[in-house]
Amino acid sequence: MKDKDILHGLYVELVKLQKEIIASGLKLLVILEGRDAAGKDGTIKRIVKHLSPRETIVVALGKPSDHQEKDWYFQRYIAHLPASGELVLFNRSWYNRAGVEKVMKFCTHQQYKSFFKEVELFEEMLANAGFIIVKYYLDISKKEQEKRFDERKKDPLKQWKISPIDEAATKHWKDYSDARDEMLLKTDFKHAPWFIVSADDKDDTHINLITHLLKRRDYKHKDDKALSHACDFVYPATPKNIKEKLFQ
Repeated sequence: MKDKDILHGLYVELVKLQKEIIASGLKLLVILEGRDAAGKDGTIKRIVKHLSPRETIVVALGKPSDHQEKDWYFQRYIAHLPASGELVLFNRSWYNRAGVEKVMKFCTHQQYKSFFKEVELFEEMLANAGFIIVKYYLDISKKEQEKRFDERKKDPLKQWKISPIDEAATKHWKDYSDARDEMLLKTDFKHAPWFIVSADDKDDTHINLITHLLKRRDYKHKDDKALSHACDFVYPATPKNIKEKLFQ
């Protein structure tokens, strides 16, 4: 079966899932993290392609304002959490603190340490309040990242994606790897688990991640045949997988 046919079947299943979210008043929060150019934008575009824009919200916050810098770190994210019947996808999230902020020294060491204490309590509180939290980390190789950066520079339709952080991403590759590993090890909670996605191939990333998301949720009229292909590119963030499977 061709990738486009597989995706069509998955789109149908996503619509079924959304109907269940609306009918049951669920609050589904999907977080996508990953290196720069890992494919978060493209993956989210595939997920929301045929969903209702009224009940599907994509959150991609920019740099905090001076006033927000004075707020409790998690405060600006709270306003974007899903209400009953909504699916919210975070294209980067509060985990910025454990990644780019840590590597680029946009936060203090004490703020970084405090984050790990607070995020567990924060996500546990959300889970106890009925939020369903699923977290995906898209992992790509250094070679693939450099290739995608080069494509952005050459493609006039992608140049809006270029930022000074891109150049730092390659320079600080090892620092980002270390920060990623620590983040995954310390924040893979039972109530809000991490799943790693091998994302060097964009089509495989979209199919595997969407299939994995659908398999984790119950909804009416689920078509098991549409979800029958393997999710070999998605795996739990266990210490063994972090050590052996991630690009270093």
